Amino acid sequence: MDMLTAFGAIAVSVMLVSYALESRSTSWVFVFAIGCAASSLYGALAGTWPFAVVEGVWAVVALRRWSARRRAKNAAQQSTRLAGPSANG
Repeated sequence: MDMLTAFGAIAVSVMLVSYALESRSTSWVFVFAIGCAASSLYGALAGTWPFAVVEGVWAVVALRRWSARRRAKNAAQQSTRLAGPSANG
């Protein structure tokens, strides 16, 4: 196995694992985006331009999803801080 093939296999493996773990943390969505970007780079280096373009688009989509989830999480934390201690607690 040459270095380019190994790089592609690692990139796709990172995508697979991080996609499976996305529901656990927003960090995994970011890792998925990085995996997509790495797969896009692999596609470009391997000369498979349609693959490179599609993976590049997925990287952008994943980054936007990560950003949206991060903003939502921060907003929820901010509203919890503003609400103060619970009346039940």
